[in-house]
Amino acid sequence: MSAPRTDHYSYSVYADPAMAESFEGLRFSGPIGRLIAESQERILAEFLAPVNGRTVLDVGTGTGRAAIALARRGASVTGVDASKEMLDVARVRATEAHVTVTFASGDAHGLAFENQSFDDVVCLRVLMHTPDWRQSLGELCRVARNRVVFDYPALASAAAVQSLTRRVAAAAGARVEAYRVFSDRAVHATLRARGFRVIGSDRQFVLPIALHKAIGSLAVTSRVEGALARLGLRSMLGSPVTIVAERCAS
Repeated sequence: MSAPRTDHYSYSVYADPAMAESFEGLRFSGPIGRLIAESQERILAEFLAPVNGRTVLDVGTGTGRAAIALARRGASVTGVDASKEMLDVARVRATEAHVTVTFASGDAHGLAFENQSFDDVVCLRVLMHTPDWRQSLGELCRVARNRVVFDYPALASAAAVQSLTRRVAAAAGARVEAYRVFSDRAVHATLRARGFRVIGSDRQFVLPIALHKAIGSLAVTSRVEGALARLGLRSMLGSPVTIVAERCAS
């Protein structure tokens, strides 16, 4: 197994204490940010049901949002992240939420756990940033006994345009998060190679999240995205895509 590229932006950006402190506000503030957070929690609960009593590993836990939400529902949760600064914030947030989560340093490219150590493994907004997403997804599958839940921005979506512009900017020397987009075919093929099959998926927005946040109206987002969904566009162009896959019987 090759070592991860620790010079990659996904390590340096989140090792910044200021970023760690502001992360929740940047991602989940305002009506659209709250909608995203609530949707994440709902989808996790549905895909991992029944949550109570399950052992769950949250890979790339960040400031612990998913880990805390699952712990509230009765799961025994371990959260790992490569950023000490993000973990420091996560521990404070878990204490404030009055839940118990075990937080530890860890890298998605090489998880320090035995095969099938956890009932389920979750990984949100991470694979899009990892230097080697296939290796990271393989690690999620290796340590999961039953299910893995993860998300990604879709190649067939508006996110592909933003991804391209960021990659061009990064190549020109700008400090941006030059995330990648994924084809469903590549994701499904990688899961099959690891002995997993997709059993469910959820697609969130047709229009870019940045546009919805700029408008800042939950009512407008609900009306517009609802209309696009009725036209069948969400099932074709919706992003991010959240996947739940289960280990195939041997």
